[in-house]
Amino acid sequence: MDGTLHVFSEIGKLKTVLLHRPGRELENLTPSSMERLLFDDIPYLKVAQKEHDYFAQVLKNQGVEVLYLVDLVEETFRAQPKLLPSFVDQFILEAGIFDPVLRNELMNHFLSMDLREMIHGMIAGIQKSEVPAYRKKTLHDYVEVRQPFLMEPLPNLYFTRDPFATIGTGISLNRMHTKTRRRETIFAQMIFRHHPRLSKQNPPFWFNRNEKTSLEGGDELILNHETLAFGISQRTDARSIERLTKNLFQAQNDFKRVLAFEIPRTRAFMHLDTVFTQVDVDKFTIHPEIEGPLTVYELSKKKGSKGEIQIREIHENLETILSQTLGQKATLIRCAGGDVVHASREQWSDGSNTLAIAPGELVVYERNYITNAVLESYGLHLHVIPSSELSRGRGGPRCMSMPLVRE
Repeated sequence: MDGTLHVFSEIGKLKTVLLHRPGRELENLTPSSMERLLFDDIPYLKVAQKEHDYFAQVLKNQGVEVLYLVDLVEETFRAQPKLLPSFVDQFILEAGIFDPVLRNELMNHFLSMDLREMIHGMIAGIQKSEVPAYRKKTLHDYVEVRQPFLMEPLPNLYFTRDPFATIGTGISLNRMHTKTRRRETIFAQMIFRHHPRLSKQNPPFWFNRNEKTSLEGGDELILNHETLAFGISQRTDARSIERLTKNLFQAQNDFKRVLAFEIPRTRAFMHLDTVFTQVDVDKFTIHPEIEGPLTVYELSKKKGSKGEIQIREIHENLETILSQTLGQKATLIRCAGGDVVHASREQWSDGSNTLAIAPGELVVYERNYITNAVLESYGLHLHVIPSSELSRGRGGPRCMSMPLVRE
């Protein structure tokens, strides 16, 4: 990879991908904090890391270049050390630390650390006991005495798809829906603006983390060179989709059409990619409850305009919409074959959230064995990865990966 981002489909042969190996942040989840930090259970870190390493090795074995977020952040600051103090200060402020004395203590704490350990520490969270100079000084400090963290962990970061997504030759640097995930995007802002390799082509940001409404990568799918699909969901606002669409159209790139799908605003239907993902040129794996009829909004560029959009409301089933978009009949493969019990259970563990590494070749969780057997019956080639702990974060192989380059 020469630094040029290039993703114009969900299924083109994967060349370069960005991952984050889960770390100590998972061990800083507690029963009292896990719901707030968007977990339903606490993964066992040692096993989660083994599973993630297996996932990464599967990709490497297929010739995919695997880049790690922590490596990229470290390389950025090695190349431009002057950026580090302002970055640390921003990270502390966005963690809600406004007291100038405490901010200074935390700044000294971070800058006294080895660079790589500092990055891991930011992601893992900082307990009060780790900062010797910390003393209760304010009413808030006394009230929050049972809260062990000065800065909470970022346990969702191993789902690299959500905070930032590659669209065409640019980046959607997202504003996360929940406060607990918003600091995740600071790292991407730094590497795509300043990393020696990834910033070389000065990639455009189609969306920015400072926007007022939320957008998450699980709701962003690229159906072909001209058409994007977005989910209007629990985590993505319709106004964000319209903002990103206008930016794309004004840039005069290949994309001419956006399909915005209204999906249920529930945790089980968290993102569009939890209910359908593309697995081949004409095939999609889906949760049966998304088949429709659906309400979909088509956003297209007004003829002769400089990025103005026109909106058309569509009421149609998913198969028809996708067939019209692809210009050929779309085959929908139901999670667990459509069985009402197994489909619900395996969709909960991301049976519909697959990562295509080439047309008809995909990475899946082993625990979704009924869905996997159905996919194989359609002639698809599966790379099955262990998932007992990774799946506890409610995200599948697509969620755990951010493609940077596809053929």
